[in-house]
Amino acid sequence: MIHTQKLVGIATILMALTVSAVAEADEPKPIAAEPLTQRHVFDGDVSVRITQKLEGLPEQAISFDDASHLTVVRFTIQPGAVFPWHTHPGTVLITVTEGDFEFIFAEDCVNRKYGPGGALVDPGDTVHTALNPSRTAETEVVAVLLGAPAEGALTLPVDKERSDALDTECGIKRT
Repeated sequence: MIHTQKLVGIATILMALTVSAVAEADEPKPIAAEPLTQRHVFDGDVSVRITQKLEGLPEQAISFDDASHLTVVRFTIQPGAVFPWHTHPGTVLITVTEGDFEFIFAEDCVNRKYGPGGALVDPGDTVHTALNPSRTAETEVVAVLLGAPAEGALTLPVDKERSDALDTECGIKRT
């Protein structure tokens, strides 16, 4: 009888560990990137000019004489997740499709808030971070990268020392 109770106890512990391991394996990444396209090239010569004036920042004018490379990525951002501080080699057009999204340029540390249907322009070569402020709901954004290089990284992280300094300066809390 005692032997049977021990076996039942051991089996219960093993089941609990198995369920726990499966739950951990199924947990989503804090930020998941899903490419919706490869790096496409427009037909013919394509140039683009975008100007943007955000409160607190000087007007930004972006011109591409060769904006021929394009890629589209969907990001799913878990509650509370924060992107590392980074830049991009091209301009990024971002639209929020689900949830809340906050975008912060290192230049001014202003927390710009967007909801579903909101859109913004990251001119490229500007250090920034972004986050999902919700504690319960996922956020989804779709990013169109214009002027993306034919090869190489699309996101260029800043070094740890600068990242830590920007977190302090801009009041970013990472978990």
